[in-house]
Amino acid sequence: MIEPFAIHATDEQLDDLQRRLAATRLPDAELVDDWSQGTPLAYLSEVVRYWLNDYNWRSREAELNRWEGFRTPISYDDGVDPVDIHFMHVRSPEPNAMPLLMTHGWPGSIVEFQKVIGPLSDPAAHGGDPADAFHVVCPTLPGYGFSGKPTETGWGVANIARAWDRLMEQLGYDSYVAQGGDWGSAVTTQIGVQNRGRCAAIHINMPIINPDPDAMDGLTETEKSALAGYAFYQDHDSGYAKQQSTRPQSIGYGLADSPAGQAAWIVEKYHRWMDCDGHPENVVERDELLDNIMLYWLTNSATSSARLYWESFGTRNRDPVEIPAGISMFPKEIFRTSERWARKRFTNLIHFNQLPKGGHFAAFEQPGVFVDEVRACFRQVR
Repeated sequence: MIEPFAIHATDEQLDDLQRRLAATRLPDAELVDDWSQGTPLAYLSEVVRYWLNDYNWRSREAELNRWEGFRTPISYDDGVDPVDIHFMHVRSPEPNAMPLLMTHGWPGSIVEFQKVIGPLSDPAAHGGDPADAFHVVCPTLPGYGFSGKPTETGWGVANIARAWDRLMEQLGYDSYVAQGGDWGSAVTTQIGVQNRGRCAAIHINMPIINPDPDAMDGLTETEKSALAGYAFYQDHDSGYAKQQSTRPQSIGYGLADSPAGQAAWIVEKYHRWMDCDGHPENVVERDELLDNIMLYWLTNSATSSARLYWESFGTRNRDPVEIPAGISMFPKEIFRTSERWARKRFTNLIHFNQLPKGGHFAAFEQPGVFVDEVRACFRQVR
């Protein structure tokens, strides 16, 4: 049931993209000199021109396909129609490598992990210790990228966690560890909550933790900053989530029809959530940004990816995680926590570290630091 799968766009898809980019109708410019009204016209115009005239998908496609890809039908429960899940499976040359499941979020993709797969799977080839090696499995969320699109409701965070555990079982792994950020963090946390026996430990870089009401009279600076971040998100940064969690179909029409619209919708989040000193291209290359956008555009998955918000908002589980867990806190993460708050939910917290640099897309922005954090966490359960 597991079949090799290579990422590929047809010539017809690429020709259609060129036509649409050339015919882009842009709005008038924002009335401010920053990103507070959204992606600035001048920058998006520059990105559209580059995408049309300079970006070479075929070379980027080959780069993405250097890691072996596969597809397999997976369901979260017997009797539920399976979805074809696309995943990268990179086996380490080290015989004692630990299986590692890594899950992306929105508006991300497997593109985020391109710079960390090599060091994680073959540390000796990247100046590391062979004892830190992992067999790396990176699935694409259902409805995202080259994974199939669910044809019925039910594919929320908890059920994706069940499906991922089945995927690892199907790959022959009786024991594994799991890592995730954004929705991947929620899925990974649920793998820990469900504790179905195969996952030995988890590591996340966006913990969803309620502030501890018993500690509100003695807040640390970290906790004050976290509360301020929650408030900012609710007041100024959550419009996209409210739209996608309530009317994903409506927003999908415009994003499915306009590559410029799809780019603006995603790039604005890179600017806001990256630790990038005001510009996403300060930490990642423009080609990398477009690689990620292309996985949404080519697969027409703006709507199907947004449905994960509709499926999961308001139903997220806050139960304790009792298996070993690690948290790496990057300073520009959307939701942050302190160690004492974290221990209220993660009752077996084996790793907690606050990093000096980095944001929401940790593996994408700070690949070296990300690799170090993953290694440090899971050394404790090898």
